[in-house]
Amino acid sequence: MCPEVLAAGPKALTPVLTFLLREVGVQGRDLGRVIHRRPRLLVSDVAGRLRPTLYFLQMLGITAISRHTSLLSCSVEEKLLPRLDFFQKIGFSPRDSRVMVRRFPQLFCYSIKENLQPKTEFLVSEMGRDLREMKEFPHYFSFSLDNRIKPRHRVCKEKGVFLSLPALLRPSDKQFDARLEVCLGSSPPLRSSPLWHESLDENS
Repeated sequence: MCPEVLAAGPKALTPVLTFLLREVGVQGRDLGRVIHRRPRLLVSDVAGRLRPTLYFLQMLGITAISRHTSLLSCSVEEKLLPRLDFFQKIGFSPRDSRVMVRRFPQLFCYSIKENLQPKTEFLVSEMGRDLREMKEFPHYFSFSLDNRIKPRHRVCKEKGVFLSLPALLRPSDKQFDARLEVCLGSSPPLRSSPLWHESLDENS
């Protein structure tokens, strides 16, 4: 909880609530959930912080900002621009950097030092993958490096299996194990499995 909220009176909160409802497009029924997730919004200055950040996100092409309201309390100069700069420094064009944050706005929430940088280094140096995969699947940064990315990469490497980043990271552990079995040809997927395809019956 943000301590400043407790000291704020109704008069101070009204401009923020009006901004969220009228300019951001938050539905009245969702207002409580939005504030619960990001209480700091209530004590953020509309003219000095919330509205400039809203305009910046819109300029990037992020349209459904009512679904990403936690970003509104972030500083453009101190938080948003440094992350765009990071992607450009590792080789992405300004356009590609904007494409990535449009696809996955939560990229702005991740630490450069503790998330973006180590995961980028692992993808390129250890996994031997192209940065273009990161552009196509920026959700890569939402997965734990130690608990999901590294272990699954290690297993695939040991078994000589190559999977796209979404196929590697999105499935549950059970689904991932089933996918590996299919790739290794140890057993065909069941009809109830999302891996099953009619061509499997035709070839059997």
